[in-house]
Amino acid sequence: MGGKSPNIVFKDVGDLDTAIAAAANAIFFNHGQCCCAGSRLMVERDIFGEVVSGVAAQARKIKVGPGLAPDTEMGPLVSEEQLRRVTRYMDQGKQDGACYLTGGSRSGNQGYFVEPTVVRDVNPKMSIVREEIFGPVVVAEPFTKPEEVIPRANATEYGLAAAVWTRDIAKAHRVGSALRAGTVWINCYNVFDSALPFGGYKQSGWGREMGHEVLEQYTQTKAVVIAL
Repeated sequence: MGGKSPNIVFKDVGDLDTAIAAAANAIFFNHGQCCCAGSRLMVERDIFGEVVSGVAAQARKIKVGPGLAPDTEMGPLVSEEQLRRVTRYMDQGKQDGACYLTGGSRSGNQGYFVEPTVVRDVNPKMSIVREEIFGPVVVAEPFTKPEEVIPRANATEYGLAAAVWTRDIAKAHRVGSALRAGTVWINCYNVFDSALPFGGYKQSGWGREMGHEVLEQYTQTKAVVIAL
C-alpha cells in the first residue's frame, strides 16, 4: 500500500492551531515513513500562508537525532537506500523551482537523518507532488473552492487516505464522499480502530486490513453451477 494522501484544510476549520499541529503530525509521524502520511497539504487560499508557516514552524522545532537519545523527536530513515531516495526527491524539487520554507537537506553527515521539510510553490507536474517520497517531506498547495480541490486531490495514482478540516459537516460529508480514498478523516488524522477496515483505492493496494472486511482475505469461496 502506497499513498500520496491529501490533507485538505478549509478556512472555516475553526481551531486553526489544532489543524496546523495535526497537519505537521500527519507528515512527520514516523519520519514520514508511513503509507498514509499526509504528504499533500491543500489549504484554502485565505489561510494558506498562516497554515503553511505554522507547519514550517512546527517542523523547525523537531529535534532530529539518534532514536535512543532521550531528547530525540525524529530519528533516522530506515536505510541508506531510503536516504538517497528522499534526498533525490528533495533535490529534484529544488531543480523544478519549488520553494523550501524549511528543511530540504540531509541532517548532518552521519547516519540516515533528514530535515523535516515543508515545500510550497509547487505544480502537479513535479515529482515531489506526484510520487510517494516516504520521508518527512510535505508539499503545500492553495485552493479556492471545494469544486477545485476535489479533482486535484484525486489526481493521483494512489488512494489510501485523506483528511478534511471544516466546521461545516455538510461540506465534510460532500467532500469526503467525493475523495477516492479508502480512509477519510474529518477534523483528525491517523485515527485507527480494529473495527475499521483499512486499505486503498487505485494503486494503494487490494483488500482491507482490520474490520469485518479482513475476513474476506482468509475465506475461500466456491461457486457451483448445475444445469438441470
